[in-house]
Amino acid sequence: MKSGRDISKIADGILEGNRRALARGITLIESYREEDIEVGQQLLERLMNASGNSVRLGISGVPGVGKSTFIESMGLDLVDQGHRVAVLAVDPSSPYSGGSIMGDKTRMQNLTQSASAFIRPSPTGGTLGGVARRTRESIMLCEAAGYDVIIVETVGVGQSEYAVADMVDFFLVMLLPGGGDALQGIKKGIIEVADMLVINKAEGDQLALAKAAKKEYQQALKLISGNGGVPAEVMLCSALERTGIKEIWQNLADRTEELKQSGEFEQRRNDQLLSWMSRLTEQSLLQRFWGDEKVRKLAEQCRNQLREGTLTPLQASKKLISEFLRER
Repeated sequence: MKSGRDISKIADGILEGNRRALARGITLIESYREEDIEVGQQLLERLMNASGNSVRLGISGVPGVGKSTFIESMGLDLVDQGHRVAVLAVDPSSPYSGGSIMGDKTRMQNLTQSASAFIRPSPTGGTLGGVARRTRESIMLCEAAGYDVIIVETVGVGQSEYAVADMVDFFLVMLLPGGGDALQGIKKGIIEVADMLVINKAEGDQLALAKAAKKEYQQALKLISGNGGVPAEVMLCSALERTGIKEIWQNLADRTEELKQSGEFEQRRNDQLLSWMSRLTEQSLLQRFWGDEKVRKLAEQCRNQLREGTLTPLQASKKLISEFLRER
């Protein structure tokens, strides 16, 4: 177990903006080892007051839409403007090692070389929602290290991809021009939480397709949002040619200022903290529940009875909960 002195050294390094210390801190909070989890929480407690000073941006989209190219183009523009950019690129987990299998650092080579950028590929570890198990904590550490723009690139697959919206200020969904159906991949659940749709690869022969798709998306969004809601903005860009990127960021910067002036920015952050607390509580209860030896033994008996048809799922659930609560 790391000593208090080691934790202080890592915390001080993060506050000084040391990328190696930041990487060590994130590795610590991503660990499944019991002793590392405890130390990781101590590290977060030390750095909590230094976090929160950033714009958090979540980016989703189907594989091949160009998320990494878009992020690198935007990141390079932001660095040129004097920002410090952290990218938490959430990769699918290897079924063998559990580690990242895509390696976004290899796809953002120019941004990786910038002293004002930090790129961290993290495996999902089987977590639903396209985000890593400790993405929220990683965001906090990056903010404590002085990064004022945090970009979370999600896996881009699965029905529960929109879970990232619970931890960012703005959620962008990236789309392709045309693709056989201008409304390809548009899921109502995702669109309802999207702050912006970005049609990438609006270049060359595909520019006309992209413009046509923009109109169709705008019409679809009006129908989805109805009379009471404000539809998400639809914008065009070419990440490859680095066009439209500055306009997208300026739109986000303007909206950030508007939200801060109205108080909605702080309210959204507070709502996310409450959501985070609920999720952590649920996870902790589940770990304690299935970690109880008597519950595990009873669960095996219940499984056998379920197979035999002598017990219903509801009865089994009540028995397990009663056993867990008996000595508490």
